[in-house]
Amino acid sequence: MLCHGTLFGDAVIFAQARRAASGSDDAALAEIAELAAALAGSKERFLETTAQGHAFIEITKAAWPAAALARLTACWDGPLGRYPVAAGTACSGHGIAAAPALLAFLHGAASNLVSAGVRLIPLGQIDGQRVLAALEAPIMQTAERALAAGLDG
Repeated sequence: MLCHGTLFGDAVIFAQARRAASGSDDAALAEIAELAAALAGSKERFLETTAQGHAFIEITKAAWPAAALARLTACWDGPLGRYPVAAGTACSGHGIAAAPALLAFLHGAASNLVSAGVRLIPLGQIDGQRVLAALEAPIMQTAERALAAGLDG
């Protein structure tokens, strides 16, 4: 998921949304939002990621407003808030550099998956932290690849 699957795809979408928002390219931002909505692999994934993204946008606009988020909601009238688009746009709006923003995004996603493993396997907290530590290099490599990738892969 991290290196070749949905997390890598989300990382590319995040990086492209951040780049478009940083360049005030509303047409590109709308195109990325549309593509991101279309890439949800199932109805359930679509509902999950748009609900998460919508909540993220609303909370972030209320607590940490940024013109970039207002532009995102103004330029895209489709399903609001695929999470990687919303998060990348918010990071841009607050001047968070691309590499650390994407690393935080990927660490959060990996932490969520490990947390599920800790509860379901059961893995245990210490082993869960060991798994996260072991994912450090793949997270860095995935971030580097996603920052260099275009929307065509």
